[in-house]
Amino acid sequence: MSYNISINKIKQSNVETIDFNNIPLGTSFTDHMFICDYKDGQWQNPRIEPLALIPTHPAAMALHYGQAIFEGMKATVNNDGTPMLFRADKNAARLNFSAERMGMPNVPEDLFVEGLKQLVAMDKAWIPPQDGSALYLRPFMYADEAFIGMRAATSYKFIIMASPAGPFFSKRINLWAEKKYVRAVDGGTGEAKAAGNYAAAIRPTELAKAKGYDQVLWLDAAEHEYIQEVGTMNIFFKIDGKFITPKRDGAILDGITRMSVIDILKDKGFEVIERPITLTEIREASEKGILEEAFGTGTAVGIAYIQSIGTENGDIHVSDESPVGLDVNKTLNDIKTGRIEDKFNWMIKVEE
Repeated sequence: MSYNISINKIKQSNVETIDFNNIPLGTSFTDHMFICDYKDGQWQNPRIEPLALIPTHPAAMALHYGQAIFEGMKATVNNDGTPMLFRADKNAARLNFSAERMGMPNVPEDLFVEGLKQLVAMDKAWIPPQDGSALYLRPFMYADEAFIGMRAATSYKFIIMASPAGPFFSKRINLWAEKKYVRAVDGGTGEAKAAGNYAAAIRPTELAKAKGYDQVLWLDAAEHEYIQEVGTMNIFFKIDGKFITPKRDGAILDGITRMSVIDILKDKGFEVIERPITLTEIREASEKGILEEAFGTGTAVGIAYIQSIGTENGDIHVSDESPVGLDVNKTLNDIKTGRIEDKFNWMIKVEE
């Protein structure tokens, strides 16, 4: 379907204020944003406007009942300077998966992708040229109906904004295995990219950082033993030559980078097993010397190499090197920037 997206372009770009060699995390935003309204049972008035504050009624239902979801993705440029989107169709599908779980309307996938393309084309100059950097894209939807009452809202806003981003982690990271707080349970909203999931993670993450760790390693709610994921990413372990990642069980986010890394690992000849994995198994593998490496995967972090896992019974040493993780990260970045063939057909070209 073709959408008539109206354009209101800013008079003077602010891109000259950005030092791409020193990008502040999450505080710099591009000139424009994409907006679309859901009213009377349909999406309407898609538009690109200068980035600005959005008037919100104090009774907006998202503020009281938490109907808010989001996606995270990145735009890069290839060798000839053409902006590229990475697997945008998967992000569109996952947004709608989240919407269904949260009782929200689906966004037509072609509208999602077209809004991204036009926004990225307009703010192309904001894509950092440095290796490992990208234009971070944040599509999100929230209930903006003014109503106090427990039901699904009838009006929503879908917005895409963009922010230049450098590499997320510049060093190997240490995780804290959390046994008091939990992120998600089977039947909950763990598979949805819902804002409330991240709100619940803030306090335990701060506590983990106070102990000297970088992120929380989330465990299951019943036994506090089965590994789910890390605060901002899915997780992979290389044990005795094979890669193991927790099986999706209703409480684990279906990461776009996760599914891509699985494909890349298999293409490189590795066996990848999706199954339940326990903290005890990881400790025993470390003690036996067969825990060879581990890394997290996510849009924001890319590939984050894991040094250790802290527990109440002492730290589990993972590895000092991540040769496969480094190779996978290079492959991902090379696909995104066009340095190697996109054999998986993941990249979507953004036309001027």
